[in-house]
Order: sequence, then structure tokens, then C-alpha cells
Amino acid sequence: MTEAPREGHHAAHTWQEARSRAFEVAAPIPPGPVPISSAIGRTLASDVLAVQDMPHYASSAMDGWAVNGSGPWILSEPGQRLAPHQASPIVTGGLIPPGAKAVLRSESGEITTDDDGLPILALGGTAKPGEPRNGQHIRKAAEEAVEGEVLLKAGTVLNPAHIALAALAGLDHLNVQGKPLVRFLLTGSEVVVQGVPGPGQVRDTFGPQLGSVVELLGGIAGEQLRVGDSYEEWLAALQDTEPLLGGPDADAEPPADVVITTGGTGLSGTDHFRKAVAELGGELLIDGIAMRPGHPAVLAELPDGRFVLGLPGNPLAAMMALFTVGGPLLAALGHGKLEDVAEVPCGAMIDADPGRTRLMPFRLMYGLASPAQHVAPGMMRGLAAADGVMVVPPHGVQMGELVPAFALPWGKPLPAPKPADDKPRKAPGRPAKKAPAGPVDWSALDA
Repeated sequence: MTEAPREGHHAAHTWQEARSRAFEVAAPIPPGPVPISSAIGRTLASDVLAVQDMPHYASSAMDGWAVNGSGPWILSEPGQRLAPHQASPIVTGGLIPPGAKAVLRSESGEITTDDDGLPILALGGTAKPGEPRNGQHIRKAAEEAVEGEVLLKAGTVLNPAHIALAALAGLDHLNVQGKPLVRFLLTGSEVVVQGVPGPGQVRDTFGPQLGSVVELLGGIAGEQLRVGDSYEEWLAALQDTEPLLGGPDADAEPPADVVITTGGTGLSGTDHFRKAVAELGGELLIDGIAMRPGHPAVLAELPDGRFVLGLPGNPLAAMMALFTVGGPLLAALGHGKLEDVAEVPCGAMIDADPGRTRLMPFRLMYGLASPAQHVAPGMMRGLAAADGVMVVPPHGVQMGELVPAFALPWGKPLPAPKPADDKPRKAPGRPAKKAPAGPVDWSALDA
């Protein structure tokens, strides 16, 4: 179904509805193979089995000589079958030749001559009594795993040691749960990517960090494309975001699951999101949210299956929209769950704002959530210092009242609020301190 652009803005969803809808519209991406170099942090979809014995041949654990029987030993060419009382040079990891019973370490042997002046190998002065014992310093075949043995179980979140084990087993790919690949369409002819912006210019706040936030939210950050403000550029960029499979570039990324755009979600002459989606035959799933900042956020699905998340152009508004819609969408695609919203006690009275949920960055001070300063839609200073975000309902919040909140993707989990009956106990043998007279000065909370 294709939706034409609307006249006028209509925030069709509450904050809770938008969050739930973003999670419900997406199905988990099926599992598939990825190169082991790209598999760290991914979740195994199936058991990893040893495709052959590990190690698959007996090898030397030391530099020295492979020997058969007791010494002294007649020297033989490397790799040849050893008869009793013969030896041949070998290095660590070298293939144990047929007939070899042990390895004599290089520091425990010395080359000397027999009565006829022929070179032989004899024990050196540092050799221990009985060295080498039968099987000493030989890494036996299959001592780590036998063919078909389970090395890693399905559901394992892969770390570097797992990847090294897979490489040791001779594997090039691992079958992992699906994870959404996200590409970025960054717009705005007034945006500069380095240096101090001049009048009429703004510094790019998305390019340096948006991919990292997407990774924290469970996605894979793909390539970024920058375009201007014309409709033709917008349309071409959305069409070209997905490279052709089997194209000439063998290193090209696979098709994107999600495209995130910045700007262009309003209703001005340079806002082309809805028109471009309609022309491509896409469907608007979320068209505005009754919240601030971030109310112009839009989520669409294109006929090829890609989701397109339109973030507002102001940086704080974009981050709030990303947390509200992008987080649940990426969780659903990546086999995750819709995270529960926590609660924190509010450290200020917040007036009602009928019809809109307000997302307020806050700092935890003395166990209370104090609204941060510098939180206009175009600012980032307040979020940079915040411990989390309060979800203030339209009817407002009283001071000390529990208010819904969520932690920042890069921050610590929010502490659980203390039960109402959790009162401090008086220390034994000490008189209780009297509460200060007069009103409490809360001004320090906003410092």
C-alpha cells in the first residue's frame, strides 16, 4: 500500500505506540554465514563442529630432534622414517616423522662424533635423567578435539577467543543470527564536516557518531552517503543505497536492512522524505509522534523490504527519535526484545503539556532525576552530561514522583528506585538528627 504525502502535520502515534509499532512491524532477520573476521559479537545460530581432528597431525612441541629409542642417535634426514637409535632435526609444530617416539629438546642434546668420527646426537649437559621419555614433547593428533566434536554451542555470543578457535579448526565462515545492516543518508547543503562553521553553516553532528550509536543499539553500521537538499538527490540516494548483487565490486556491502536519513522529515520545500517514499512505492508506518523533541520522526518500508527511518535534522531531536523508533526496530530485526522502561524519582515539578510526551535528559543527583540544562532540539550539551532520559507524560510530574525513564545506550543501567518503606534506620546508641527547619533549597540540583 502506498501513502501519498499528507497536507499538514499529524502526530498519529503516542510515544508508547510509536515505540511498540516500530518493534512489531519488523521480523527477525534469518541466520546466515558471515566471515569469521566479521563475527565477533554475533550470536551463533548453530553448533560449530570440528571438521577434522584438532590437531590433525602429531607435531613437535619443541625445537630439537625427533628420536626413536635411546641414544646416542644416528642422524637421519628430516621427514624420513626413523629406525631405532635414529634421530632427525625438527622445529616446533613440525610433523612427527614415522617411527619417532619422542622429541629431544635442542638444549638437552648436542652433536658430537662416534669412534669412527661420524656425527651423532648425544644427550647434553642440561638433559634431565630419563630424557626423553616416550611421547615427551609430542603434541598428539586429536588431543584438543576429534572430528565431529562440538566446539561452540548455538547461542554463544562470539568473542575473540571463539574466533581464534574457529580459525584453528579451519573454518572461514560461521552461521550466526541475523543482525540489521544500517546505511546512512546524511542530508543538508549547509552542513560542513570539519572546522568551525561560518554563518549559515552547521557542523555535521551525525557522521562522527551515528554509526556508533547504531552499533550500541544492535545494528551494523554501514556506509554513509551525503546529499544536498534537492528532491532529485534524495530520490537517487534512496534508490542507490542498495548495491546490485553480483556487481563488479566484490567487496561491496550486502543489501541494507535499514536506511537512516537525517533531516527532510518536516513540511518545508526542502523536506522530501514522504514524497520520495511515495514515488518508490513505500508505505509510511509511523508519520510523526506526539512527543518533543523529535516529533517529525517518520518510519517507512520500501517494496524491497528496506526500512527507512527519517530522523529530524536537529541533533537532540534526532537522538530522541532514534531511541524511540530506531532502538525497537533494530532489536526486532536482530532477534532482541523490546526493553522495559524503568522508573526514577523526579527531582523537580514538571508542568503538564497536554497531548505530548516530553523526553528530558536528566542527571542523577542525590538519588533524584534532575532535568538537564541545554536541551533545546538543536543542542547536545545536556545529553552529553546526562545519565538517562525521562519520559514525562502529558499531565506532568510532581516532585519526588516516579517517572518512566530509560538509560542511554552508552551509559550505565538506571538504579532501581527504593521501595516506599525503605527508610533509613537510626544508628544504635546515637540520637536521631533533626531535620533542618524551613524550606529545602533544591537549587544545587540544577547546577
